[in-house]
Amino acid sequence: MTFSSLGLSAPILKAVAEEGYETPSPIQSKAIPAVLEGRDVMAAAQTGTGKTAGFTLPILELLSRGTRVGANEVRTLILTPTRELAAQVGDNVLSYSRHLPLSSAVVYGGVKVNPQMMRMRRGADILVATPGRLLDLYNQHAIRFNKLEILVLDEADRMLDMGFIHDIKRILAILPKQRQTLMFSATFSDQIRTLAKGLVNDPVEISVSPRNTTAQTVTQWISPVDKKQKPALLAHLIKHHQWEQVLVFSRTKHGANKLSRYLDDKGITSAAIHGNKSQGARTKALADFKSGDVRVLVATDIAARGLDIDQLPQVVNFDLPNVAEDYVHRIGRTGRAGATGQAVSLICADEVELLSAIEQLIKQTLERKEVHGFTPVNELPETGYDPNRRPKKIKKPKQPKTEYQGGHRAGGNKPHKKPGSTGSSGRQTSPGAKQRSRKPRVSPVKAGTR
Repeated sequence: MTFSSLGLSAPILKAVAEEGYETPSPIQSKAIPAVLEGRDVMAAAQTGTGKTAGFTLPILELLSRGTRVGANEVRTLILTPTRELAAQVGDNVLSYSRHLPLSSAVVYGGVKVNPQMMRMRRGADILVATPGRLLDLYNQHAIRFNKLEILVLDEADRMLDMGFIHDIKRILAILPKQRQTLMFSATFSDQIRTLAKGLVNDPVEISVSPRNTTAQTVTQWISPVDKKQKPALLAHLIKHHQWEQVLVFSRTKHGANKLSRYLDDKGITSAAIHGNKSQGARTKALADFKSGDVRVLVATDIAARGLDIDQLPQVVNFDLPNVAEDYVHRIGRTGRAGATGQAVSLICADEVELLSAIEQLIKQTLERKEVHGFTPVNELPETGYDPNRRPKKIKKPKQPKTEYQGGHRAGGNKPHKKPGSTGSSGRQTSPGAKQRSRKPRVSPVKAGTR
């Protein structure tokens, strides 16, 4: 199959050829015809499968057949979870539309809003945006959606993970009901499918890889090591194997900064990228990493989402992710487009449960390689991965047995009577009034005490 057989026009085919692509990827060969037919699409594809072109190319084809956009109007809206991904998608749109009379714009937070407002006065055939900044511009009347034709949710799973569900619902409420909707995601969780029920209409479902699996072109192994020795082990591996381009994942922003400083002190050029960095600093760090000026890019999961780095050979999990699915997303940044890659995880004894969850998810036991000089004092236990094991069902906790005395639940909290309120006898009580009961008052007995 070739791109020309998918129904794309000559200007788009020329741009694709200039980018060096000849054969469509599986996600592209399935998604492009469906989008061109005007169908809603739900596509599950791992990072690096070419899904951005899978929706960008047919959208450009559809828009090229219509009328030009007016002031402040948008014909296609592409929502992304992060600034980096928005910029990446925007670059792809520019590349593929270079021979078409179509306009595009990218808006996201972390930068001044006025230039974006000025840009939107001319309108945009395609607008790539993060949810928060999009709502800001809409509330300031800088964007109109009355001519919207297509909505794309890219990395829908990550948008939900980052807490954008309320922003997404607000955006959906202001969009035209009659539109074409495309959802692209690494995986489709139950939460995603719940969102999709009110979003897509009779969608074409596309899945080009088994759920939560890792690419066969990625060699995965783990190195048991004590937590305090992780920085030294990472520096050793980089120097010993002469790794020149390494993406390292840290669980926290503080940890990313600390590790980057450590590597710099060891003569290994590095940069940290995370949510607390300014947009300018993040853009520069990524550019330096791609050019080779920076050898190691230390990133948190959210900051690394959507990074598009060609032929990335090494991914290192300095910290294992708290969510097993994020392991698949992390190592999906190497071994792309048929190239080989390596994913290494530095794991201490405290992370054995996280390792167990990952192995159960990807249905394989990761090879262990102890590095000479870094044998851990605290041995990493075996995970006991069993491919036939089923996840345990969470049982509801049993309600504790209660004891009763005098008609009241033992240990329960009786409501306090307000001054002047009516008691159970119907008589009114007042502050300081003496208790006129013939029997002495019995204090409630706490459950389990006598």
